[in-house]
Amino acid sequence: MPLINKTRTRTAGPDNSLTRLRIVLTVFFALDGFVFAGWVVRIPAIKEQTGASASALGLALLGVSAGAVITMMLTGRLCRRYGTHRVTVVCAVLLSLSVALPPLTHSAPALGAVLLVFGAAYGSINVAFNSAAVDLVGALRRPIMPSFHAAFSLGGMLGAGLGGLVAGALSPTQHLLGLTVTGLLVTAVAGRTLLRIRPPAPAEDAPRHGSAPHPRDTAPTRTRGLVVTFGLIALCTAYGEGALADWSALHLEHDLDAAPGVAAVGYSCFALAMTIGRLTGTKLLERLGQTRTLVGGGTTAALGMLLGALAPNVWAALLGFMVTGLGLANLFPVAVERAGRLAGPDGVAIASTLGYGGMLLGPPAIGFMADWFSLPVALTSVAALAAIAAVIAALTRRAAAA
Repeated sequence: MPLINKTRTRTAGPDNSLTRLRIVLTVFFALDGFVFAGWVVRIPAIKEQTGASASALGLALLGVSAGAVITMMLTGRLCRRYGTHRVTVVCAVLLSLSVALPPLTHSAPALGAVLLVFGAAYGSINVAFNSAAVDLVGALRRPIMPSFHAAFSLGGMLGAGLGGLVAGALSPTQHLLGLTVTGLLVTAVAGRTLLRIRPPAPAEDAPRHGSAPHPRDTAPTRTRGLVVTFGLIALCTAYGEGALADWSALHLEHDLDAAPGVAAVGYSCFALAMTIGRLTGTKLLERLGQTRTLVGGGTTAALGMLLGALAPNVWAALLGFMVTGLGLANLFPVAVERAGRLAGPDGVAIASTLGYGGMLLGPPAIGFMADWFSLPVALTSVAALAAIAAVIAALTRRAAAA
């Protein structure tokens, strides 16, 4: 009996620790989405405050993506040196502080400069907590990565909804300063817990299916090539997200004669479908496996976006956006998790950098193609890249399994 009791005590501890780690990482994912969405809904007010033209504002907004891309690779190295938990907490503090900076600016160049800082913090925390999540997925041996990204989506929906409610009552300075206070309080509580939890063994050190070789035992070039391949899947997904965020309402209003209120619902349908897809992603991955999920998701998104772009009426287009959201929902989480399993935080950084590159590329690429052809034709590029993601996943099936 004493031996049995000791055995139970030893096994209960790690399980409880992993459960607490999952909860606290979920909180950080949700906080990230909440803070980012809170900033996004105040962009019109910040534009008016700075007196920026549409083109000047567009250049300033590039600071977010540029700051993220510039710092992501550095963050991967910092995670290896100091640990993903510490870097997550530090970046959460920086994100919370930097979101209060935009309303303090009064010109487009100044706005672009502070958005570089905000983007750097935003990109860094994404690499840090995704790397921590990859290690947890490896320790739990369950495909729970989509649940973390669902928390991000839910946090974003809450942040956008709350931002819309307080926009008429609070100035941008008051609102974003409130986000700073909220972010610091959440980080103080959740960060304290996160720092007390010992990180699980890195995913690259965890046993794999069929005793697959450790990444350090395989050819570095081959491993890096696979990581880049999964990064390309992330790029194809983020391209679609960025394109729909910026162009879906315009497509519905100008091409299908939707009322402004109805047009605004287009991206909400897409975002809601992505959230639902991610909430059910773990069960889907357990049933189908990663490769089938990637291939099926890419194919579904391609068909959905063809409907959304070429639909003859608003309601068919909205249905297409929802199908697209369901299809794209799990591509980015799975791609990042696979890259992290291959190369740790550096793999997450590479895949995330390519993903943000896609989000950066999507909106202007759609704009150029819309000028050359038409907006519906331009939006079919989202379907083309989703199909490419499915093909990449199918072609690399055997290499990824090895």
